[in-house]
Amino acid sequence: MRGERGARLTRSDSPPGLLARVRHFFGLEQSIIGLLVMVVLVGMGERLAERFVPVYLIALGASAVVPGLLNALDTLLSALYSFPGGWLTSRIGYKRALLIFNLVALFGYAVVIVIPIWPAVIAGSVFFLSWTALSLPATMELVSSVLPKHKHTMGVSVHSLVRRIPMALGPVLGGIFIDTWGIETGVRMAFGLAIVFGLVALVAQQTMIVEKTCGERKPVPGFYRLVTTMPGRLRDLLVSDILVRFCEQLPYAYIAIWAMCPDQGMVPLAASGLPLEFAFIGPVFSDGVTAVQFGLLTGIEMLTALLVYIPVAWLVDRSRKKPFVVITFINFTLFPLALWQARGFFLLTLVFILRGLKEFGEPTRKALIMELAPPEHKAASFGAYYLVRDTVVSVAALAGAFLWQTNPDLVFLLATCFGAAGTVWFMIRGRDGQSP
Repeated sequence: MRGERGARLTRSDSPPGLLARVRHFFGLEQSIIGLLVMVVLVGMGERLAERFVPVYLIALGASAVVPGLLNALDTLLSALYSFPGGWLTSRIGYKRALLIFNLVALFGYAVVIVIPIWPAVIAGSVFFLSWTALSLPATMELVSSVLPKHKHTMGVSVHSLVRRIPMALGPVLGGIFIDTWGIETGVRMAFGLAIVFGLVALVAQQTMIVEKTCGERKPVPGFYRLVTTMPGRLRDLLVSDILVRFCEQLPYAYIAIWAMCPDQGMVPLAASGLPLEFAFIGPVFSDGVTAVQFGLLTGIEMLTALLVYIPVAWLVDRSRKKPFVVITFINFTLFPLALWQARGFFLLTLVFILRGLKEFGEPTRKALIMELAPPEHKAASFGAYYLVRDTVVSVAALAGAFLWQTNPDLVFLLATCFGAAGTVWFMIRGRDGQSP
């Protein structure tokens, strides 16, 4: 009897298998797996056509300023959606909130397909651009609720890693659609496939994700209170984040146009306002890349990000967060400067590798926000943070649209200056959160 009891004890205390250890290392609880499946499916649908929308708008007869206005709208909507998304999540839970957010995005895809004119694309974008902003607070609350604190950085990193898979594959498939059927038909077919992916995601989400929060939810503070009571460390991070996002958003809408249609970005030196001694630093190459090549560049960017997420998360759990965020901000700053000088697929490949490295410490930044947010209403705090950040940054996207019409060189130079300012600010004022 004693031998049998000892044998049972030995078997129960035996080390877990390889699969169990892998799941524990990455924090792959059932709800996390359900979240990741949803992220892949929804993200795949979103990225099939989203990166080519600026070119699609031009093909439908829109002027060159419209893609910039769309980017400004994207940034503004990200701001406006963030707090309602967080507030709704805190009120009804992340599972039901994610269901609603998915349905809103699917409606936007349908509008673009049914009405192939550029104003309808703008109208549909009001809905399909909502997914990322609305779902982020719910995603962060899910990770925070399901995983222990010492796994938060890893959970955010795994989410960011998996989120980049459709970012890498979607544009490549979308580029094939466009090269095969043309811009207009190819983009509409891509949005149609996005609806199919979204419907499958709804089933997976409702089946696999389990709501962890029990009992009556506490009242959610208003936006003003959440902002005015924001911890000082989080406020310093917010200031740096705003400046660095100015760097990102000024040229963002025109990255595809700059790479694929170089003539759209050419401005004679005499009209640029730059001194003649700076002639050598202007855009001197004229060869653009194809839609498939641009999709491959995006894939290279995402692959680079994928390769750094997990090693960085492992290191962050064992060291300070600030150095990793600083490195990320530096990479943000260098990208527009490098893109400004790059022409041809080879040079652009190196530039997009650099762009992928800007994700080096992005999960760390999100984990830092999670760590500093009040525990009883993390989703609403996330939403308030992003509402402030993206409302301010939307000005950069709008300014980029008009500056591009004047001189594309100024867009890249000004973006670099904002990035440098944000980096220096965080190097001086930024602080680490609590140790795990």
